Amino acid sequence: MTNLPVLSLRVGAVAPLGPNGVLSGIDKSEVSVPLQLSEAGFVGDMQGDTVRHGGPEKTVHHYPFDHYAFWTGEFGEQPILANPGAFGENIATLGLTEEEAAIGDVFRLGSAVIEISQGRQPCWKLNERFAQKDMARKVQETGRTGWYYRVIEPGTVVPGDHLSLLERRSPEWTLARIWSTFYVNTLDRSELTAIAGLSRLASGWRAHAAKRLESGTVEDWTRRLQGIQG
Repeated sequence: MTNLPVLSLRVGAVAPLGPNGVLSGIDKSEVSVPLQLSEAGFVGDMQGDTVRHGGPEKTVHHYPFDHYAFWTGEFGEQPILANPGAFGENIATLGLTEEEAAIGDVFRLGSAVIEISQGRQPCWKLNERFAQKDMARKVQETGRTGWYYRVIEPGTVVPGDHLSLLERRSPEWTLARIWSTFYVNTLDRSELTAIAGLSRLASGWRAHAAKRLESGTVEDWTRRLQGIQG
């Protein structure tokens, strides 16, 4: 994971998605020119729902191309899985997954510096993207979610640049470990307490853990995963 070539660098404008024409930026296109990356994201990259997508803790979305073979095994050969971009990612690599990547891992990407801030919470837009009614739930259940970065130092990213590890601030807190607490061992109070106090984790996810501790219950995922009120 120390020096990985970026297989694809992608941005997208918003466009209607699904039968209701909900605006989304999930359909991103590969770029062949240098891109500026700021705390607000890549130039030219847009989100349809700026409340749940984008922002300083979800500036760059990374999805491992390592997972594409699994999804091809699930659904068969499909054009959407032939190349990176199926999951709305900004960057794709081989050789780094949620099992190794951890909150607070700092990388150089081109001349920018970025830090892993949180995993992805899959939503119903993946169902529309893949024409699979339970795709978001499958992504959540498998832990093949991808993750987000915050930008520490803005810079320029050129297609073909490398993702180079600079520092590991909390290597024990892999994305897989946090996923396990949020979606498998959902009321593990010891883990939830530690997650709520994990300083490099996005504030929304820390608050999420704290709310579970306080309520002693797991939130309803129906609306996020299916796009309907649970």
